[in-house]
Amino acid sequence: MKYVRQFWVILLLSAMGEALHVLIPLPVPASVYGLVIMLIALGTHIIKLDQVKEAAEFLIEIMPVMFIPAGVGLLTAWGILKPVCVPIILITVITTVVVMIVTGRVTQAVIRMDRKKGQKR
Repeated sequence: MKYVRQFWVILLLSAMGEALHVLIPLPVPASVYGLVIMLIALGTHIIKLDQVKEAAEFLIEIMPVMFIPAGVGLLTAWGILKPVCVPIILITVITTVVVMIVTGRVTQAVIRMDRKKGQKR
C-alpha cells in the first residue's frame, strides 16, 4: 500500500505540472513544471523524501526501458535522419560537454558555499 500511495503523490504532482502547462502560456514541458513542483515540495518539506523515495527509485530503475520506443522510432526514421546525422551528433556531443562543465562548476560553487557556511558556525 505504501508504494501505491507514493505513486499517487508523484502522479498528483505530475498532474499539477500538466495543469500549469495548460494555464501558463510558456514553451515549457509539463514534466518540467511537475519536477519544479516536486523540488519545491521537497525543499519546503511539504512532502518528505520518505513519502516518495521507493516509488521514485523504482521509476529511475526502469527508466532505460522507457527509451526503447524512442530508439525504435529513430530506427524507423533513419532515412530522414541520415543526411543530418553528423550535425546532430556534433550538437549532442558539444551540448553534453557544456552541460557537464556547467554542472561541475555549479556543484563546486555549492560545495564552496556549504563549506563557508560550515566554517561560520
